[in-house]
Amino acid sequence: MSNDATVRQAQHGAATIVYTLVGPEAADAPTLCLIASTGRGPEDFAAMAQYLAGNGVRIVLPWPRGVGRSRGETGDIDFHDLAGDALAALEAEAGSGGAFMAGHAYGCWIARAAAQARPDLISGLILIAAGAGSWPEALSRAIETAMDSDRARQDRLDALRLAFFADGHDPSHWLTGWHPDLVAMQRAARQRTDRASWWPSGSAPILDIIGLADPFRPEGDLEFYVREFGPRVQLRTIEGASHALPDEKPDETARGILDWLHTQKTIRTGAAKDAVS
Repeated sequence: MSNDATVRQAQHGAATIVYTLVGPEAADAPTLCLIASTGRGPEDFAAMAQYLAGNGVRIVLPWPRGVGRSRGETGDIDFHDLAGDALAALEAEAGSGGAFMAGHAYGCWIARAAAQARPDLISGLILIAAGAGSWPEALSRAIETAMDSDRARQDRLDALRLAFFADGHDPSHWLTGWHPDLVAMQRAARQRTDRASWWPSGSAPILDIIGLADPFRPEGDLEFYVREFGPRVQLRTIEGASHALPDEKPDETARGILDWLHTQKTIRTGAAKDAVS
């Protein structure tokens, strides 16, 4: 993250959520909170966040509770607790330009829970490398292998290539950055959460951005969220990328997000004019 980034914190009940803020200070800038994937922190968004910040988007990067300096109860929590953490950071920074929530992989579930909880706040929802309704067990096993520092390096690299990285991309930097305790917390939170309480994902427009080599969204499931949520969803695909999409293709992913944010701004402006006329 650049030297222009600042570190702040927000309270969500008894939890203290520390987040990095980068981008313009203008109140009319869109504000986007990025939630990381299973067992990982916001470092994976570094390049993409810089691109977005450099193009007028205020970026909020929260650390999950129990990681870094974020603190809070990690037992007996569910998606709604984790969504509330992200919402606290986003709401602290959002201005008149709209508040947007984005998740990467597992983070998509938390972003969707946030959009369901606060339709009054969330202007738009961005799904980055969201899985379909189900996927092969081998992919879940690959995540276990990839994050296990006791496993052989080659086994971990093979697992990363299977589940996260497309051909031609070096996955070795993802041998680090894993937080096994966070994975355990996140998986337990999923088990405690009633699917019906978050699945509808609020009412905001959705950008579904996916790599065409992502094994969690094979070709037959590319339109999974279009089928689920209809015209709310705009699907955007990126070639040569897998499940680690924002790391593999940060500029392309950021450009897709920027294009969609500009469209949302136009829609909101038009709606405001219609309300006045």
